[in-house]
Amino acid sequence: MTKVILKYKKGLRAEMGHPWIFAGEIDSIDGSFENGDIIEVYNYKNKFIGKGYINTNSQITVRIMTRNKDEEINEEFFRRRIISAWEYRKKVIETTSCRVIFGEADFLPALIVDKYSDYLVVQTLSLGIERWKDTIVKILKEVFNPKGIYERNDVPVRELEGLQQTKGFLSEPFETTVVSEENGVKFYVDLENGQKTGYFLDQKENRAALKDIVTGADVLDCFCHTGSFSLHAGYYGAKSVLGIDISQHAVEFARRNAALNGLENVCKFEAHNAFDVLHPWAKEGKKFDVVILDPPAFTKSKGTVESALRGYKEINLRGMKLLKPGGFLVTASCSHHMTPDLFNQVIMEAAIDAKKTIRQVEYRTQSKDHPILWNSGETLYLKFLILQIV
Repeated sequence: MTKVILKYKKGLRAEMGHPWIFAGEIDSIDGSFENGDIIEVYNYKNKFIGKGYINTNSQITVRIMTRNKDEEINEEFFRRRIISAWEYRKKVIETTSCRVIFGEADFLPALIVDKYSDYLVVQTLSLGIERWKDTIVKILKEVFNPKGIYERNDVPVRELEGLQQTKGFLSEPFETTVVSEENGVKFYVDLENGQKTGYFLDQKENRAALKDIVTGADVLDCFCHTGSFSLHAGYYGAKSVLGIDISQHAVEFARRNAALNGLENVCKFEAHNAFDVLHPWAKEGKKFDVVILDPPAFTKSKGTVESALRGYKEINLRGMKLLKPGGFLVTASCSHHMTPDLFNQVIMEAAIDAKKTIRQVEYRTQSKDHPILWNSGETLYLKFLILQIV
């Protein structure tokens, strides 16, 4: 088998369990190959590190799949990994809607599989995993017997791998707006055109964490998207919920979700840019018992962290000023580059400017179906805080 040999003292993270080998870490490649092939990786002392697939068109040139030199990467390999991932989910989380495969954290790099009731959505985000797509779909049909499988490979990251963006059916066609359920709350999922694979599953357990603070409360949900946090607040007994999002399409979808749960009289939705309206609302004296801030990632690279810090500070400052004394701020960041320490720091700075005191109620990360691989820091990306502001 073709060997990738690493440079002197390079690939140390990979030796400690990280699944990625970058182009700049490679000294030589011994043997012939096509991009997407399975190869072996050795350090500069010729010590075996792992086996995975290669793509010299990508900065992440090798993604390691196994540390066992004798383990073949074939259909049975994928069957074992997919079944193992599913057994893990069944142990740790309710599985009506959940992430079944979380890429590197499930030792299947660049593969995402999400489950919405009886439907699956698949993303193959690299050339190496794309070559196994038919095998993966075959196994998913065996293990889950789903009503349908949809491909959401309309993501720019595929282009870095030399792949085209695409989406479509991987099973017989079906109606792509489906109904699923989370924590007792029903919701429509647009598998074909919704964000990501149709819904943000990583906040599942965090939405359930609202239960004790929203009963009888007036709630403002900023960046509400299709209303997931808003609906949970209403379901858990909020007196009123106002969800705002810049997308009119998302707002209309949120209204449909509210009606699906019989919450249309409690959960109201309006199309606004949160950055435009929170400051004037505070000046007008609007107050809420709970303010929820779950914005999209303000930074997707190290180079934009500084501007992201300003955005997070601004939105948290405005959220605090809209709270009644002793109210609760629910705030999140989904950017890997916004580290937990940085996120805490920027919220503290917002509190100082707002002349508020923070009392932490709870700190959480992503739901357990998005496991965090300690050997791969990229798998920890979501920070979620419930804070009392006094």
